Amino acid sequence: MEVTINTEYITLSALLKLSGIAKTGGEAKIMVQDGRVKVNGETETRRGRKLYEGDRVEVLQNPPVTILVKRDVY
Repeated sequence: MEVTINTEYITLSALLKLSGIAKTGGEAKIMVQDGRVKVNGETETRRGRKLYEGDRVEVLQNPPVTILVKRDVY
């Protein structure tokens, strides 16, 4: 799955909500705190982590989901 942003970065919790993986910010927070999210192959526990173009986010759920951050350049 690819998510396109039009800003320099997006926070991890905002990406989880934007992609539809998490329905609310609270749900995103729990996913991250529970260690179910990896950024570029490493478990990430900071929901405010800034993600930039090219970052890969893996959500450990059934089935696992990988999100690639892309930037929309005008």
